[in-house]
Amino acid sequence: MRTYDIAPLYRSAIGFDRLLDMFESPDSMTSANDWPPYNVEKTGEDQYRISMAVAGFKPEDIELVQQQDVLIVFANKRPEPGGVQYLHRGIAARAFKQTFTLIDHLKVVDASLNNGLLTVELKRDVPEALKPRRIEIVSAAGDAMAGAAGRPAQIEHEPAKQAA
Repeated sequence: MRTYDIAPLYRSAIGFDRLLDMFESPDSMTSANDWPPYNVEKTGEDQYRISMAVAGFKPEDIELVQQQDVLIVFANKRPEPGGVQYLHRGIAARAFKQTFTLIDHLKVVDASLNNGLLTVELKRDVPEALKPRRIEIVSAAGDAMAGAAGRPAQIEHEPAKQAA
């Protein structure tokens, strides 16, 4: 088994401790419960879709819960009416719990069940206050790209304007 030293990442990946801990623990990378099968798709710049094959389940059998950065999908099959004798039971109808760790500000915007496929639409909505912004660098003299009199410096292609 090949191992990698990820210690250098701790120096530059500030705030990613939990993610880096997942790489150090191989048990956390594999899921003990891969049922039901699912796909995770990126459908846009900040949009994602989870599709789960849940044949035999009705919408009232499935529960979706989002708690901060975790999405949990629970399903519990209701008991079938008595008197049914199965000669072969190939459609799994067992209860399941599937957990997805979400990135910050990712919210469930829609969920639907159609033809045995549960589709969960997610969208990342970062507040304006948390979006990247450009920081202006001020020189030691306290003027930011300004001329001697506090006026903006001359742009190369514009002629200098005379002060009135």
